[in-house]
Amino acid sequence: MDKINSVSRRQLLAGTVTAAALAFPMINGGLYQAHAASPRRYSKRVTDLVKGSLIIDMLGPLTLDFRPDVYAEPVSEKWAADFRASGITAFHNSIGIGGPNARSETLQWLLAWTGFVARNPHLFQGIGLGADLDRAKADGRMGVIMGLQNSDHFETLADVKTFYQLGQRVSQLTYNSQNRIGSGCTDRIDGGLSDYGVAIVAEMNKVGMVVDVSHCGDKTTLDAIAMASGPIAITHSNCRALNNHPRTKTDEAIKALGAKGGVMGITGVRNFLTAQEPTTIANLVDQVDHVAKLIGIDKVGIGSDADIYGYDDMEPTAYAKLKAGYKGSYAFRDKIDTDGFDDPLKMYNLVEEMVRRNYSDDNVRAVLGGNFRRLLGTTWK
Repeated sequence: MDKINSVSRRQLLAGTVTAAALAFPMINGGLYQAHAASPRRYSKRVTDLVKGSLIIDMLGPLTLDFRPDVYAEPVSEKWAADFRASGITAFHNSIGIGGPNARSETLQWLLAWTGFVARNPHLFQGIGLGADLDRAKADGRMGVIMGLQNSDHFETLADVKTFYQLGQRVSQLTYNSQNRIGSGCTDRIDGGLSDYGVAIVAEMNKVGMVVDVSHCGDKTTLDAIAMASGPIAITHSNCRALNNHPRTKTDEAIKALGAKGGVMGITGVRNFLTAQEPTTIANLVDQVDHVAKLIGIDKVGIGSDADIYGYDDMEPTAYAKLKAGYKGSYAFRDKIDTDGFDDPLKMYNLVEEMVRRNYSDDNVRAVLGGNFRRLLGTTWK
């Protein structure tokens, strides 16, 4: 299924929108439509928070449809309208590339997506510095942060600077498995950072690239936090205390991250949130609550780990292939997306649940993007 042209669940839930999408027309009951074609209604407070906040999805690939023709053409009106309706200011566009050809494949990937952004300047803006995030918000465009969910492409220390100059701003040290830098979260044995890994972290700190440990093993995560000269990120993970899953982080790691000034992004992947059903937006905010209590509301953000439509709308063959590509410890269930966090209006639903739990406006804005804006702005050079 072509994710750009599909009109199944996403059209029913999000609607096909126009340039008037951000007008938030008021309807009966003191509630507001998220956009002109949406059947959903939210309070004025919720809509104002989404519309007025700088929202950063710290793991938000622009699409989960990776066929080359998807990003070879200009963005369709429908796709552009859904991006605008989402309220998201910036997407960390990042995938995992590993193996012996990682360097050349990463170069091709960066060039392809940089070109995609350049061909659609009415909608997207490349992000290189913190001020670019503010400019994207002011201009009503979607910022695109280029990152990788693996660092296999750093064949030498000099590659860190090379890829930074090409636009890469975030690099996850390992994906799920061992590489030359360290161990992944599904490895049976975690040896921590290698000597080369320590040197890579130092070089990333030097050039200003954000160190990400979302998929790293427990010891590799702690080593990276300890070895870094400043704050790093867990861009998209959840809490082991709430769900014993290899892709979650221990309280020890979360506390170490917070003590160093880092920020943790909470993901909406169903099996990472809880092993129980139903799995809803409430489970996601439980994770926000837990991190905030452990290390402070100023250290937690959002990294949805999906595009604006979610995984469960993928073409069936691609969806099955994706699930088959991971170890059994990932424990996929029938659905990957979390109920209420699985379409372009997911940030509205998130804010609605946070408001229901009496989060202040300032704290909502911090979680939506303020905390990651601070981290990114102080790290990038």
